[in-house]
Amino acid sequence: MSQHAITFAVLAMLGWGLWTVLANEATRTIAPELAMILSYAASVVIAVGYVAAQGEPLALERTGVAYALGAGVFAGIGAVAFYTGLSAGRVGVVATISALYFVVAALIGILVLGESLTLKNAAGIGFAILAVVLLAN
Repeated sequence: MSQHAITFAVLAMLGWGLWTVLANEATRTIAPELAMILSYAASVVIAVGYVAAQGEPLALERTGVAYALGAGVFAGIGAVAFYTGLSAGRVGVVATISALYFVVAALIGILVLGESLTLKNAAGIGFAILAVVLLAN
């Protein structure tokens, strides 16, 4: 994996970690629905700014647009569930369980996209699930 990819992955981890803490605090003073809307509105501004800063034209392809819109639907479902969970529970448990989305993605990658599963990957997924069980109790 390239250093560039690792750098952006670490930046995503830090960004989502700080987002989780701030989202939790927001749900203490405003409705989770409003917190979610404001958070994602700010995200759109950042995304548009990033695209504008790249200065490259965007190519639209029907299949890619459909996948992106589908991803947005599921991101919206996840966001509603996440913010509602934050307002009703402990941030450590809600954040940890929701962060296991990668297990779903990995399983779909294996079962639908034909990606391989190594023993090391399976152990990692198993330990992640064990961590959630331990944190949720």
